[in-house]
Amino acid sequence: MRLLLVEDEEDLAIAIQKILRSQNYVVDWVSDGKLAWESLQTANPYQLAILDWMVPEISGLELCQRLRQQGQTIPILMLTARDGMNDRVVGLDAGADDYLVKPFGMEELLARLRALLRRPSQIQATLLSLAGLTLNYQTFSVLGLNTSEQSLTAKEFQLLEYFMQHPNQILSQDQIRSRLWGFEDNSISNVVAAQVRLLRRKLDTLGGSNLIETLRGLGYRFNA
Repeated sequence: MRLLLVEDEEDLAIAIQKILRSQNYVVDWVSDGKLAWESLQTANPYQLAILDWMVPEISGLELCQRLRQQGQTIPILMLTARDGMNDRVVGLDAGADDYLVKPFGMEELLARLRALLRRPSQIQATLLSLAGLTLNYQTFSVLGLNTSEQSLTAKEFQLLEYFMQHPNQILSQDQIRSRLWGFEDNSISNVVAAQVRLLRRKLDTLGGSNLIETLRGLGYRFNA
């Protein structure tokens, strides 16, 4: 499952990312509403959005209203320090599916996400296909050109998803490191190369040995 987290409190965002990734969610984090709006207009929709009410540029409340006006049915969990009854009513009336008041426990956050994702009316596309590969967001696996299937770790899944979303583009190690690790492991220079090697081994078994090209001094390209 791929989620969007919109939160301007860095420490909280990192903590949420960490717990969600430990549960095998794929998480993209942005710190303001303008970036969130742009992310939510992409061709590969998220399965759920976690919106902080008070973020810069465009508030989480306005984001929620805009999405519903567009007819988007993505599940939305609103995070806020506003705990008044009227605030809850305003948030839910704006289109939020659930409302979680800060401070909150991570176990409650996970439980609320599971409940939202179980709702049949909210089921969205769970497959991403390109170059003979099909990523399955439900099973964290990839189906290959030779019809065999490989399970992926969370990082392998995120890396392959990133490549498939940017076919035939050169992605630098810095771009990949920022996308997959954010504030983690920035001091480890070979972390991207090591992850690419692991992913290539799995793609080899699926008939996709030449899909990821190394461009010395530039980065990597997914040849679709």
